[in-house]
Amino acid sequence: MGDSGDFLELLGYDMSIDVLRRLDDPADLARVSSLSRSWHQFGFYKKLCIRMFPELKCCSCVVEQDNLTRPSEVGPSNFNEQDATAMEDRVFALLARELKSTIRKDNCILAAICASSTDNDPDESIVNTLDSSDIVDQRPSYWSSKGASNPEVPETLTYRLCSKLCIIEEVNIQPFKALFQDGHPIYSAEAVRFRLGFSKKTVYSLSHSEEEVVAAERFDDDDGYIWTYVSPRFPMVQENCLQTFTLPRPALCIGGILQIELLGRVQKQEMDGLYYICMCYVQVKGQPLPPVFDVEMSAAKTCLLKYCPQADCSSSPTASGEDANPTSSGGWLALADRIRQSRQVGARVWSRVRFLNALLGNVAVVHNEDEVEEGEVHIEHRMN
Repeated sequence: MGDSGDFLELLGYDMSIDVLRRLDDPADLARVSSLSRSWHQFGFYKKLCIRMFPELKCCSCVVEQDNLTRPSEVGPSNFNEQDATAMEDRVFALLARELKSTIRKDNCILAAICASSTDNDPDESIVNTLDSSDIVDQRPSYWSSKGASNPEVPETLTYRLCSKLCIIEEVNIQPFKALFQDGHPIYSAEAVRFRLGFSKKTVYSLSHSEEEVVAAERFDDDDGYIWTYVSPRFPMVQENCLQTFTLPRPALCIGGILQIELLGRVQKQEMDGLYYICMCYVQVKGQPLPPVFDVEMSAAKTCLLKYCPQADCSSSPTASGEDANPTSSGGWLALADRIRQSRQVGARVWSRVRFLNALLGNVAVVHNEDEVEEGEVHIEHRMN
């Protein structure tokens, strides 16, 4: 034991990196590095996270809630390079544990942002794709693009996810079947592709002129978003069923934005001779990371990874089956579902009001907050 020592110190940094990078799985090295302080310099946990999710290459900086100043902005007197390395290794170790956990297949969509085009807004809005029912208030529920004479014209559907950090495994899409048209045509797309990223409106800016130059170049990206992951192209069949598109590997959405590209049109509407794409339901399956992890996005396509240990990381439902914390990922999903349900109730009520107005004349809707529960609305008829 007297002759024992750390062989990495004998090899030196460059030679050690060359040897260790040839190993298949850095997870074992990450565990071993906890036994030797000198091994922390190699950043095994960060390498492990990037090996699992290459999207994390854009994480250029790491901070903790107790020290929200960026290492590049802190003087050597109170935050040296060794402290920054130790903090980065500790945060990525915690992140690696979360990333290696079993992925739950929850619906991660929080809200619909926009569609590239809509034929009859709001009746054929993208919001309709959040409802799994084909029929809402005795009417077909779907999103429809505008018509195009060229079948190659693409469309996009953009959604906000329930967290800025979500592991996405699959996307489910159901094309719309127009039962009210002759032949019951199905307005599917020829293929789909998925993009994950963040909105340019959410980026933070640094004072360095070099990053400002890079930011100006990055802002040339289309649609107001910067994408950190783009999936391969998946063929879509012309069937009115929920079609599952599984990503080649689970992808980490950094920024909380998912966009569906609908490529190619296959169905022409007999009425006007134009091609349309129509979808009635979209579902994104994956798992949001706990709220202790957060990100700030940079216009230079890099991000600041934040670890906030004081944040409420409880995302499991309570004994009653409801999420006790409305700010957790599950709580946001439940809140979004309640909002959508309330909108559907309101739509059904006003549809009935219009129907009664046509038959009886003026009809007033009276809400009684003390008596009305679960969206119940009283309708009174007023005679002229």
